[in-house]
Parts: sequence; structure tokens; C-alpha cells
Amino acid sequence: MASPFTHFRLGTLPLLTVLAWSSAPGAEPESMPGTVRHFSADWDLFSRHWSAAESSVEQMDAQKRLLESWLITLAAQKPDKLDVNDAIDAVLLKTTLDSGLNDLARQNEERAELAQWLPFRTAIEELTVTRLNGTPLKPEIAASKLATLPAQVYKLQDGIKAAIAKSKEPKKPGLSPAPSAYQAMRCAEIGKMQGDLLKRWFENQASFVPDFSWWVRQPFEETQKVLESYQKFLNEEIAGIKGDGDRPLIGKSIGAEELKRQLGYEFIPYSPEDLIGIAEREFAWCETQMKAAAQEMKLGDDWKAALKKVKEMHVEPGGQEALVREEAEKAITFVKDRKLVTVPPECEAWWGTRMLSAAEQKQMPYAAYSGHDIIIAFATTDMKQEDKTMAMRGNSRPFMHNVVPHELIPGHHLQRFMADRHRDYRGLFSTPFYVEGWSLYWEMRLWDLGYHKTPAEKIGALFWRMHRCARIIVTLKFHLGQMKPDEMVKFLTDRVGHEKFGATSEVRRFIKGDYSPLYQCGYMLGGLQLMALHKEAVTTGKMTELQFHDKILTLGPIPIELARAAVLGLPAPTESSWKFAEPAP
Repeated sequence: MASPFTHFRLGTLPLLTVLAWSSAPGAEPESMPGTVRHFSADWDLFSRHWSAAESSVEQMDAQKRLLESWLITLAAQKPDKLDVNDAIDAVLLKTTLDSGLNDLARQNEERAELAQWLPFRTAIEELTVTRLNGTPLKPEIAASKLATLPAQVYKLQDGIKAAIAKSKEPKKPGLSPAPSAYQAMRCAEIGKMQGDLLKRWFENQASFVPDFSWWVRQPFEETQKVLESYQKFLNEEIAGIKGDGDRPLIGKSIGAEELKRQLGYEFIPYSPEDLIGIAEREFAWCETQMKAAAQEMKLGDDWKAALKKVKEMHVEPGGQEALVREEAEKAITFVKDRKLVTVPPECEAWWGTRMLSAAEQKQMPYAAYSGHDIIIAFATTDMKQEDKTMAMRGNSRPFMHNVVPHELIPGHHLQRFMADRHRDYRGLFSTPFYVEGWSLYWEMRLWDLGYHKTPAEKIGALFWRMHRCARIIVTLKFHLGQMKPDEMVKFLTDRVGHEKFGATSEVRRFIKGDYSPLYQCGYMLGGLQLMALHKEAVTTGKMTELQFHDKILTLGPIPIELARAAVLGLPAPTESSWKFAEPAP
């Protein structure tokens, strides 16, 4: 499901370099929350400043200097003088800066990898950076720079076509190698961004500098036309992305070493292989419970037959929004009656609904939370008949009995409501292991508390828990190079019971690169972390359910091991060591 928070990716947003404020002469020392807010304000301003020359060499160099200057500032803090919450903030900020530098290094690697297919990039960046710096540039010189680009792109495109045609023959000297489908998709995306930046540069001067348009308009328009043609060629002829139809499954694995590095930033002390083992063990538990529910439905151990029957328990077209509101009321009543968590009246009243279009459902086939709305997937009039039936089966009543509390209350809507009112500056550190882990934790707690009464409701809940186990398995195996996209889809359809439409949409989203590579792992693993912390804090009698849940909601979207330090009064860890689950034997 979609995150209710913006997850900052320091390596993907542009920044202007300045010295951190707290290192400026005469600056008063700041509290850690103040320091984090200061960095966030810098980040926002610098992002907007560099938006006119996004991803340029100059921007990335400036970003590196900024992050390094903040690390120097942070190193001057005295950890022994900080209380547990300030110490947590210090650890979080350092981890964020380290992660940002790592992401920046990966961006530079990609830039070098794709450079041969983006010959126009440097020239366009030179123009956009001059605008940003206010450097005078004669229109005739700008026109000369642009005038050379179309021929470069035509020559490159011809070389790629020749490389494709001769791919089975021995390589010839000087023949441009063709990009892979993923490289072509990324080059097309970057080409579009470059075209948009060039357009902003042109429009900023065309009507205001008398001789600018006279010199520059023709080469600018020709360059734009060539860039659009090149993007179309890359997308359609190499990546296989054509129009609004079903997009191919294209992604890039990050490898074992980068996975381990990313797990360290998320305070997860396990190897990818250990996490796959944990997920497989949880998956086996789900299968056992599925068989028990199937037996309650008089279907023996055939849980897939039971799942098929549950999928048919959907409302008629037009009735899904009313079903969502009905299920929301049930969940809110359940947690309030049992005093499990505080639900402010405004939070209970102020949420909305929005139906997803057919196009949106190609990447979001299930309900999600966005802003203050639960966005709802269901059959639309303009879907193909097969897609309509799959959309209805994939969002049946028993499924929604589990999904709605995940998305609204006590899940994401309550989580976001509280995060906006308590330590909101920690939104900078947003992690899926807290954001998605909180909602998955509630799926587990509601199961334990008997929220799912009928076998159909149990199967609906188990389907989603199995899905979260499967997400860990397929995404980690993809990034380890052990599973291909079509194998991921097959796993979701054959082992979990997804409709092919939903499974394909899920995998497309997992691998494209718009999410953190560990995002899909955050659901189940974050839920297991919170279950382990619940055992330490509540089962031992240190806190009530209400106290525990209300406390977690005031800490912000941070790694669970750091939340554990705040809940239990432990020193803030600087690296992960908490073994919250035993790896599978």
C-alpha cells in the first residue's frame, strides 16, 4: 500500500551547498530537534533552488559538499550530553546523511553508465546552470551549442539501430552498443527531464531578451523535436513501452552488497538470506492457517479452492465505496471498545475516499492511503472484461475486512494524523519499516484479538499476510539476481493466489525503481519488529496496550530499533544489533 509519508531520498533531490548554520560564526547552539528542522529547511530550499538544473554535475557536487559539511557539524555534538530522544535524533540525522552520500555515489555510477547514450546532457546542463548562476551568455553562443545536438542524436540513434541489427555478429570497431531495456527506459526518462529543463531555460528568456528568440528559437525547437523522437525510439523500440498499454516488467537489481548497506541504514541486523528464511517461515505458518480455515469451509486442506470462493464474495459494481465505509466503522468500533489505541474525534471524522482509474490500477491494483483519503481499486467501465472480473475478485469483501483497518484506523490514517502532531520534524527520516510495519502490525494484532470471525474473513487476512511474506521473498531474490520479473509474477499467482492482473501490477511497481529497494520488505519485517517490542513492553506488564500504542504514535516514522530505545528507555544504538526474529533453520 502507498506510504502516507514522503520518504526523503537524499541522493535523488538536488541541493545547493552551504555550511551548516550551526557552524556559522556567532550561531547559537541548537537542540537536536532544532538541528533536524534546520537541515530540513535547508533541504527544501536547496531542492527548489537547484530544480532548474536538476541532476547536473554541479548540483551533485554541491550536494556532496553540503552533506559532508553537515556530517562535520554533527560530529561536533557531545553524545554524552544528549537525552535518549536527542541521541536518537543525532543517530537518525547521521544515518540519513550517510545514506544520502551513498545514494549520490550510485547516481554518479548511473551517470557514467548511461553517458554514451545521452550525448546532449552536458550541453543542456551547461545552459541551465548558467541561468541558475546568473552567468551572462550571448544568444548566438547558446544557439551554436544547441545547433550541434540534433546531429549527435541522429548519429547515435543510427549507431544503436546498427548495433541491434548486428547484435549476433562479431562487434565492429566504433559500433555503438545498444542499451538494455532498463537502460533505455532510464535514458528516455532522463531525456524527458533534460527537455523539460531546457524548455524552462528557453521560456525564461525568449520573451524578455530582444535578440534571444531570433538566435535560439529554431535550434531550440529542433532540439526538442529530436529529443522527443529519441525518447520514443528508446521506449518503444528497445524498452518495449508503447502508449498506455500494459508496460513490460523492467527493473534493475542492486546486488547483495548494496542490499546489506541498505539494511544497515534501516537498522535491520540480518543478511538478505536470513530475511528470506524468516519470510518463508512466516509463509509456512500462513499456509497452515489457510488449511485450517479451508476446513472450516468444508473444503478440506484445499485452501486455494477456499481462496477462490472468498474472491467471489465481492460487492456489485458501484458498491465498493460503501463497503469501505462499512468496514472502517467496524474497525474503529473494535479498537475503541477495547481501549487499544486513542482515536481522536477529528481523526475519526476527517478522512475521505477516491476511486482509482483503470490506468492507475495498472500499478496500484488494491486500496491504498494517500493524503487523507483511502484510494479504492475496483472494476471500472473502461476496463477489459477480464480485468474487470480480476479487479473485483482482488478486492472482495473479506479482503477489504483486512485492508480497510490497515489503510485507515488503526493503520495509516491514524498514524499520519498523530505524526503531524508529534515530532513532525522526524518526517525527514521516514522508513517503510515503521510506516508500513505499523499497519501490518495491526493486521497481526487484530488477528490475535479475534477480529476476523468467519473463515472467509480469516482467509482474507491470511492472503494479505502471505502477500507480505512473498514481497520479501521475491524482491530480495530479484535484487540478489535469483529471480526474474516473470518468475516473481508466477510466485505471486501460484503460491499466494493473486490474480495475474494484480500480481503483474505489483511486480511492475516493485522493480521499476520508484520505491526504496527494501520498501516491500518493510511491511512484514516492521510488523514483526513491533510484535517483538509489544512482547517486551506489554506482555511483561511494563505498559498497557493503550500506553504502548499511543507512545509509538508519538515517536514519528523512524526505524523500530530506535523506537524501541525510546519505549524501553535504552541507550540509542548507533548500529543495529536487536535480533527481533530468529532466522529459519
